[in-house]
Amino acid sequence: MPDRIGLFTGSFDPVTKGHLDLIERASKLFDTLYVGIFYNINKQELFNIEQKERMVRKTVEHLANVRFVTSHDELAVDVAKRLGVTTFVRGLRNGADIDYEANMQFYNNHLAPELETIYLVSKPQYQYLTSSRIRELLAFDQDISAYVPQSVMNELERKNEKTKTI
Repeated sequence: MPDRIGLFTGSFDPVTKGHLDLIERASKLFDTLYVGIFYNINKQELFNIEQKERMVRKTVEHLANVRFVTSHDELAVDVAKRLGVTTFVRGLRNGADIDYEANMQFYNNHLAPELETIYLVSKPQYQYLTSSRIRELLAFDQDISAYVPQSVMNELERKNEKTKTI
């Protein structure tokens, strides 16, 4: 039986407790789960790819079968083909996510019909967590610690210390 290899992608800007929950749950379904940290041209990013990877790595270091891939200029389907991925893993929080993901799956199926997509529904306590909302709260100096893993708080502290020394 071939290895079951999943790919869960996102911009993770920043990673949230909802992302962490989905990664933990997905890691139980695959021999190897890649977490793909991708650049999103439609978003104004708070963290660069290296910072995001550091946060996500620290957050999921307890999961032995999780690997990482970063990309700034590739489609997820191309990365998936290169890595031998069998299944995309996507999270669903609400109806808007269903529409967005159905559109994405349409194109993914056309570009790589051999790849399957599975959806994990967010737990109720995470269904309203979005990185965009977290960035908005940060812009207004609000405490986000209830919504993000400690690695994000550490990275923000590091970022603030760098800013103070400039």
